[in-house]
Amino acid sequence: MERRRMDTALLVVLVMGHLATALEVPLDLLEGLPQPPTITHQSPKDYIIDPRENIVIHCEAKGKPHPSFSWTRNGTHFDIDQDPNVTMKPHSGTLVVDISREKADIYEAVYQCIARNIHGTAVSHNIVIRQSRSPLWSKEKIKPVVIQEGGSLVLPCQPPAGLPPPIIFWMDNNFHRLPQSSRVSQSLNGDLYFSNVLLEDSRNDYICYARFPHTRTIQQKQPISVTVLNMDAINDTMAAFYNDTDLFSEDPVEERRPTFLIPSGSSSSKMVLRGQVLEMECIAEGLPTPEISWSKVSGELPSKGTSFLHYQKTLRIVNVSESDAGDYRCTARNQLGSEHHTIHVTVKAAPYWIIGPPRNLVLAPGENGVLTCRASGTPKPSVTWAMNGISIEKSPKDLSRNVEDDTIIFTDIQTGSSAVYQCNVSNDHGYLLSNAFVNVLSEPPRVLTPSNKVYQVIKNHPALIDCAFFGSPIPKITWFKDSRSSTLVGDPYILHDNGTLEIHKAQARNGGKYTCVARNNLGIYENHVYLEVKEPTRILKQPEYKVIQRYRSAVLECKVKHDPTLVPTMSWLKDDDELPDDERFVVDSDSLTIMDVTESDAGVYTCIVNTTLDHDSASVELTVVEATPTPAVVYERPDPPTDLELTDQKKRSVQLTWTPGDEHNSPIQNFLIQYEDSLHHRGYWHNLTEVPGTKTTAHLKLSAYVHYTFRVLALNAVGFSRPSSPSKIYKTEPAAPDENPTGVQGFGTEHDNLVISWTPLSGLQSNGPGLRYRVMWRQKAVDSDWTSETVANNSRFVVSGTPTFVPYELKVQAVNDHGVGPEPAIAHGFSGEDLPVGAPENVQAMVLNSTLAEVHWEPVPHKLIRGQIKGYKVYYWKEHALHKHNPHQMEKQILTFSGNHSHGRLPALHPFSLYSFNVRVYNGKGDGPPSPDEQFSTPEGVPGAPTSLVVTNLNLDSLTLEWSPPHDRNGRITGYTLKYQPVNNSNELGTVEELALLANETSVTLPNLKYSTRYKFYLSAKTVRGPGPAITEEAVTVMDEAVASRQVDIATQGWFIGLMCAIALLILILLIICFIQRNKGGKYPVKEKEDAHTDPEFQPMKEDDCTFGEYSDNEDHKPLKGSRTPSNGTVKRDDSDDSLVDYGEGGEGQFNEDGSFIGQYSGKSGSRDTAEGHESSEAPSPINAMNSLNSFV
Repeated sequence: MERRRMDTALLVVLVMGHLATALEVPLDLLEGLPQPPTITHQSPKDYIIDPRENIVIHCEAKGKPHPSFSWTRNGTHFDIDQDPNVTMKPHSGTLVVDISREKADIYEAVYQCIARNIHGTAVSHNIVIRQSRSPLWSKEKIKPVVIQEGGSLVLPCQPPAGLPPPIIFWMDNNFHRLPQSSRVSQSLNGDLYFSNVLLEDSRNDYICYARFPHTRTIQQKQPISVTVLNMDAINDTMAAFYNDTDLFSEDPVEERRPTFLIPSGSSSSKMVLRGQVLEMECIAEGLPTPEISWSKVSGELPSKGTSFLHYQKTLRIVNVSESDAGDYRCTARNQLGSEHHTIHVTVKAAPYWIIGPPRNLVLAPGENGVLTCRASGTPKPSVTWAMNGISIEKSPKDLSRNVEDDTIIFTDIQTGSSAVYQCNVSNDHGYLLSNAFVNVLSEPPRVLTPSNKVYQVIKNHPALIDCAFFGSPIPKITWFKDSRSSTLVGDPYILHDNGTLEIHKAQARNGGKYTCVARNNLGIYENHVYLEVKEPTRILKQPEYKVIQRYRSAVLECKVKHDPTLVPTMSWLKDDDELPDDERFVVDSDSLTIMDVTESDAGVYTCIVNTTLDHDSASVELTVVEATPTPAVVYERPDPPTDLELTDQKKRSVQLTWTPGDEHNSPIQNFLIQYEDSLHHRGYWHNLTEVPGTKTTAHLKLSAYVHYTFRVLALNAVGFSRPSSPSKIYKTEPAAPDENPTGVQGFGTEHDNLVISWTPLSGLQSNGPGLRYRVMWRQKAVDSDWTSETVANNSRFVVSGTPTFVPYELKVQAVNDHGVGPEPAIAHGFSGEDLPVGAPENVQAMVLNSTLAEVHWEPVPHKLIRGQIKGYKVYYWKEHALHKHNPHQMEKQILTFSGNHSHGRLPALHPFSLYSFNVRVYNGKGDGPPSPDEQFSTPEGVPGAPTSLVVTNLNLDSLTLEWSPPHDRNGRITGYTLKYQPVNNSNELGTVEELALLANETSVTLPNLKYSTRYKFYLSAKTVRGPGPAITEEAVTVMDEAVASRQVDIATQGWFIGLMCAIALLILILLIICFIQRNKGGKYPVKEKEDAHTDPEFQPMKEDDCTFGEYSDNEDHKPLKGSRTPSNGTVKRDDSDDSLVDYGEGGEGQFNEDGSFIGQYSGKSGSRDTAEGHESSEAPSPINAMNSLNSFV
């Protein structure tokens, strides 16, 4: 037995040493490869469902071919077809149970999904379906609680047992949560604990609520009433009624040391599973309120995942591990003493993976492999294996397979051994089930990383270049760079097992083209990728600490250097938060300006610069102080730098140093370095680079064959300084060109030539004397050698004698006296075009309607076009109309269809006409020959409106209409339709009359019309296609002479003129009488009394006897002097017109000293008209005069 164990262990070591031949790959990236099933998605083991919704049990799997699905229920086959309420989703194993006809609880069971194809069978874990429940609270009669102040109290909640358990909270009738504290708190089981009660705890609405999250329902317990009694107050009140007898002899509750309400006793125990949440609580009563503290007897409390809840009464540890087991002590303490309770915690563990679940194996025939199912747990779990869902003991024997506890060893595996293995690890607290397939394949190498992928990395950062691969046997990976002179092994390269090439610190020289080569005994595969090394992003000029006066502007600079191929974005933070949304904050590309600074703007500002690859940040503090007068500071441009010196001189680089000049109270922001090329551009200074104002040295990259002279300018907020004195001349040696011309293109100007043009290099790019260009070309479709010519001082070359419009490959390489430039890229072009020689064939027209036709043709073969096809042109013209009335027309039209079309539509045609047309192809050179002329006819259309419509012979009840036929007949006129209707003076239209007329008629007389009436006429022509638009006209019939003679203007009649003169004379006489009457009593206006009393209900007092009279202020009823006006407004004669008593209401008339009469008008007071005079003696208005006149008439 011992010898067998040693042999097995040796075999495992040998196989593990050979595991480089086992490979797990993302097979879903490789089309067409066989693959056993893999479960990709499944419902949880404990699946609680909502009984109001359909049940969805998930099971998804992949494989090649796609797997089929079946289910078991409570361990036996579940025939889905026999249950009309259960359906399976297409191409999936997911079950959908319709519970609209059945209750959900009949589907409570244990389900397992099975996915199989010809290469194996995978199974899901057991899915236990349970229906969520939210039972009602049992009805109970809750007695009110009466308790003495200071005592402890527990209000039980006892919620109904739900699935899952409900969430408990306490609220009042107004749905406000009851306040909790170290004195009053809720326990883990939902009860409400009072360490001691106070008078303010009295209330009748302590309500426990249970929220069931799965069904989204809330239930409440009956309210609990609590009354807290103060004994001293009760005794004082009752003593007044019972002769100072102490009714309640109990002593008041005194202060006491803590005792635990829960848990009970001095110790308790608790078991928790690894990875779960451990919650322990200690609630104590006492007076004063006890404070709770926690400690671990056997060590320190866990530092991670530990928290205290409910005012230190609950200790909570998340993600429990075995090290959390032990004794925990809670201590309740107040000023009278303390109490302890010890909780012994035991940690058990359901099975969990040690190194992860078993991994899929892809093996080639003859290879070795190992499936490992290594898990742990407390107590130690047992491991069982199955193959394709069947116990390994009952599965077919396989000589290459050896099962040893948690390991299956495959030795010299052969084709046909592909299968899915299930590993089940279980103990008393749970189980783990995992599927892992063994796939036996023979496949040549493949690289899954996309070809030509570009990797970008920041200089001095790690670079990881992928080469994800697949093959069986496992391919060997090698890497090459650029010319592939040698494999990349050793420093600075690290090759990982997954094919990734790592460069620990990437440098600029590491950029370039990389080739990944995968090999096995079945083949070889290459993949090319590129690495670009970018310069890091750095903040060169950081924002500086500033003390700014209030209401001034603060400028925080943040100048950045970055790789030119990366686009930076800058953002600012204030005190690690976003900037205030205030227009005073202005963010520029390299600064932040704060205008009108206030005290609230003080703080720490951070400049953050981000690119797609890296970032940098810098912070500064801004201090705001009160504004104080300061002496004026003079700011000027800086002085020019001095002492320019060239050091570290190399072939293509040099280091320039200088000494800055005086800043003149404005810090230098940048230095601008310029150069003069005395060899190519003497006297011209060019900008080379800029460096931050904090630096006094710059490393300059130079070009070959240039005579450099450098100078430096300083820049501050005022502007640039004068240039420094030039440096010494630095000459770089000539060299071969570093680059080739750009913009290479080829085209033809004649049918037998090819013009090759390019953008020439500048003198700085030439790198040496004797710059010239090697021009190379060859036909693209012909396997021919390159033809080349060398030209100088030119940017184009003409190749003559070329075939017409054929593709060419082109290259232009720079050459000088010191060598040739790099290998040029290939450009493409065409030789010249010629006119097409072919015409479209099978040309035909399809008439769609009277104004639209569609022309079809067969495209001209490409070889006959002799150029780049631009499109087709349709030439068409109208031969003549198909009726005798329209003249012969010969206008030609051209319609162009761009691109390689084979049909087109001709719009806006004339109906009932004969057309001719042809089609031509055209290219960049011009039109080709036309196709033979074809013809088509357009059908009849609706006609145009009649040319004219004239009304003649107007009579009392008739008129004549005359018209001309339409100019555009568009067919044969079959008749006319005349409609007419009367129009009254308000432009309202009357009933429409319609009359059909013959085609040869050009006039019609309409009888029986109304005299002196305006009519509107509508006349339209029609063909077989229908009526066309109408022409309209209006006319008025003649008026009857008898009626006209009766309509004489009344204003010209003599009797009317005489009547008006009489009325005017009477009005004049009446006005004269009113004027005389006013002059008689004008000295004594009644208005004086009216002004003294504006209230219309107020009765004025008589001056002589202090009695009250009445007056009226209604202008419409003021009587004339010597008359009386009754309430009905008519003039009434009395027996004696001279009686003065009649002017009052039973009172005596009043006289002044001179004997004149002052009358008091009587009648009901009305509303006063402020627009008219209010004096009683004023003359009446003309309207009143007319009323008086009418009363006499």
